[in-house]
Amino acid sequence: MQKMIDLISEEMRKAFTAAGYDGDLGKVTLSNRPDLCEYQCNGAMAGAKKYHKAPLMIAQDAAAQLAESEVFAQVSVAPPGFLNLKVRESFAGDYLRQMRKADRFGLDAPERVKKIIVDYGGANVAKPLHVGHLRPAIIGESVKRICRYAGHDVIGDIHMGDWGLQMGLVITELKKRQPDLVYFDENYTGEYPAEAPFTIAELEEIYPTASARSKEDAAYKAEAMEATHRLQSGERGHRALWRHIMRVSVEDLKKNYDSLDVHFDLWKGESDVQDLIPGMVDMLKKGGYAYESDGALVVDVKEETDTKEVPPCMILKSDGAALYNTTDLATIMDRMAKYRPDKIIYVTDKRQDLYFEQIFRCAKKTGLVNEDTELVHIGNGTMNGKDGRPFKTREGGVMRLEHLIGEINKEMLRKILENAETKDYEIDESQAQETARIVGLAAVKYGDLSNQAAKDYIFDIDRFTSFEGDTGPYILYTIVRIKSILHKYEEQGGNLTDAVIRDAASDSEKSLALELSGFNATMEAACEEAAPHRICAYIYDIANAFNHFYHETKILTEEDETRKAGWIALLKLTEDILEVCIDLLGFSAPEKM
Repeated sequence: MQKMIDLISEEMRKAFTAAGYDGDLGKVTLSNRPDLCEYQCNGAMAGAKKYHKAPLMIAQDAAAQLAESEVFAQVSVAPPGFLNLKVRESFAGDYLRQMRKADRFGLDAPERVKKIIVDYGGANVAKPLHVGHLRPAIIGESVKRICRYAGHDVIGDIHMGDWGLQMGLVITELKKRQPDLVYFDENYTGEYPAEAPFTIAELEEIYPTASARSKEDAAYKAEAMEATHRLQSGERGHRALWRHIMRVSVEDLKKNYDSLDVHFDLWKGESDVQDLIPGMVDMLKKGGYAYESDGALVVDVKEETDTKEVPPCMILKSDGAALYNTTDLATIMDRMAKYRPDKIIYVTDKRQDLYFEQIFRCAKKTGLVNEDTELVHIGNGTMNGKDGRPFKTREGGVMRLEHLIGEINKEMLRKILENAETKDYEIDESQAQETARIVGLAAVKYGDLSNQAAKDYIFDIDRFTSFEGDTGPYILYTIVRIKSILHKYEEQGGNLTDAVIRDAASDSEKSLALELSGFNATMEAACEEAAPHRICAYIYDIANAFNHFYHETKILTEEDETRKAGWIALLKLTEDILEVCIDLLGFSAPEKM
């Protein structure tokens, strides 16, 4: 189904062609002066030089061709040559009726279905999730859902940090505390216990203790590095402990990600590609790509067009140890072999831009990916406190993610109970808590995703949990309001399926119709740009348009049943589109608020 804006542009192109001008001048855009018109065309200005004619005259010639247009209700010309446009209510109504009948509201399937891998989350095993993990998880989940809804074959991979020094630190600290554990007996040949010798709570205390000690005690750090080497070399007891750490940690990670409604198709980590590294390194050497520099193995990735220094991509350190670079390149090689993706999207902190530029260039140069494989880094900004600095606890530490979610839910519960008391109605405590959880998640996700990914933003719990303004709770409140109207209509004996959208009879009704008509354009842009903030802006505009229409229209008390049914059909389409959009952002709406 063609986008509304394309249909309008097509009509304008015909007018320019009929007037004797290049049809490409007829491109139409949304109006930047909605007080004057709904759409605009600035092509006459572009045509003035080509045709040596005043743009005002060119615009008037094109406008004259639209006198009998079935698309435009009003075409006016403004100096120096703007074409101000308003579409017919019948044109907009027909478009919405088609949208309501069509699969995915008329969103066309992609010309070519792409295999896309979204690498997001990036959690480190043995460490609790903190607020720094929030943005890549939320953005990555939404990007995955958007691309999948657009019709592509999408795989989400958490890509855990599960093979580095943190493992050696945990094992070393365990040995200090429980030296008699069978895992440290080099002569032991039996089966290791099925149960881990620690709980998740103990594990989350062990790592920071070990990390802090390693920074002050060189001998302790050397032990940890040795333990890491022994693990990576395959020592039996260390591998058994590692499997316990993995199982306990991953169970906890899944619980925390589930609370965010963030889900991964693959739970792979750095450890999954360690066996591929020697072969990859050998290939890079034989291909003439890798060479030694100060004892380290590197690949040059600078290009003649570079305006700033791009250092070589290091493959192995001088002591022969692998790095994150090595693991990421091996992971790319593994993904190409197993999944043959057309596109790989990484969602991490934007401060890793240069790192990923090196990795992408190295992968392209060495043939680890196909020439046409897209490698994309979505660098996210930081979530800051009101002081403009990265968000911290009151004590100044990094806040655990589950504590942040808990604070949001607590604040939402307070507001829900306060609202019930103000409006004098009873609410079940358990129901209130579940509603607070749903709305709290919307507050967090919308508060994050409504910003462009690369931008830093202020995490303001009071603003994010507000039921007014550009917030998640405001969007949900709008959806719940629509649900309530639809339920009451059915209680009155109305049938939602039989209701048919009618041509708009008021400015507010038409404004809502035109906002809804932008669904396809919004979805295409959100997918192409991997930009959830576009969907946030779209549904905020819809919510505003609906609430304006609602406040000036007595929907359920309308005596004309045909007109009432038309409004109900419009509301049903509005609800359906909003529900799809918030699902793509990663949250849902309750039945009541």
